[in-house]
Amino acid sequence: MTIALVIIALIIAGLAAYASTKPDTFRMERKTVVNAQPEKIFAVFSDFHEAKNWSPWEPLDPNIKTTFSGAASGVGAIYNWEGNRDVGSGRQEILSVEPARRVTIKINFYKPFKAENTVEYTMVPVAGGTEVGWAMFGAQPFMAKIVALFMNCEKMMNDQFDKGLASLKAYVEKQG
Repeated sequence: MTIALVIIALIIAGLAAYASTKPDTFRMERKTVVNAQPEKIFAVFSDFHEAKNWSPWEPLDPNIKTTFSGAASGVGAIYNWEGNRDVGSGRQEILSVEPARRVTIKINFYKPFKAENTVEYTMVPVAGGTEVGWAMFGAQPFMAKIVALFMNCEKMMNDQFDKGLASLKAYVEKQG
């Protein structure tokens, strides 16, 4: 029994030591090209009311509760959501905008876990339209490092970003 406890303690200590070597911050980003001018895409990103048209999360809960406050769009616009376990709950606030170039958002997750991160949407004119980037970055506390040993959170989020960007592309290009 004592040997088993010592082995378990060593495994836990080893996992904790390994997790502590991981970076204290994270950044994940996905990109796509949308056949539209940056101004059209910027209008969608800077207005939280548009989320229902392209968000990869809203379709996961048909009963999601959303509220909007602050500015109607742009700096100071606030979007709160509360949904099932697939979408959790949280709050987003637009912190800064560079028209047709960048929208920066503070995002607070309340459920299923607490976190505060930054989301950044970028728009760069390219041949064939606009290269659209969707990034999220922030602190990676110790417990997040431990969870990352057992769950590939980056892959999970990148998959959602890819779905969202594909929906955004379809929505904006359909608008003409």
